[in-house]
Amino acid sequence: MKNTAYAFSSAVVLFVFWLLLSGFFTAFLVTVGALTAIAIVALGRRMEVVDHEGHPIHLSWRALGYWPWLAKEIVKSAWGVSRIIVHPRLPISPTLVRAKTSQKSAVGVVTYANSITLTPGTISVDVREGEILVHALTREGAAGLLEGEMDRRVTRFEGRS
Repeated sequence: MKNTAYAFSSAVVLFVFWLLLSGFFTAFLVTVGALTAIAIVALGRRMEVVDHEGHPIHLSWRALGYWPWLAKEIVKSAWGVSRIIVHPRLPISPTLVRAKTSQKSAVGVVTYANSITLTPGTISVDVREGEILVHALTREGAAGLLEGEMDRRVTRFEGRS
């Protein structure tokens, strides 16, 4: 029964995403979009990938709080990296740091590692139990990551405080 909720939710999300990208709303195209979404979910169920990790609907409402914050951080970092690039001396100080993780699930750790990589100037290099090896363009960027604000927000997003 629980798998049915994930399957239904996945089909709805895929169909809405298709509608947003398509922009065409004729009866034929809407029907094809709906059937395609259903076929993709059916294939996913057969492959046994429609589950709480493949489509974490339990995190949907928390995402509304996390994504805007992450978008703001991405913009701030992009601005900082852009300033470094156009600076005549190119003031970089590449460094590797190990960021501790407080997430308890694989979805939480992957969200944290992907959030780090999405933020310009940092990239997750290796994920191990309890830590992520991160390459940062500057020491200041590494220090900002080590302050732990992103880790706390991802842990809250995951449902643990």
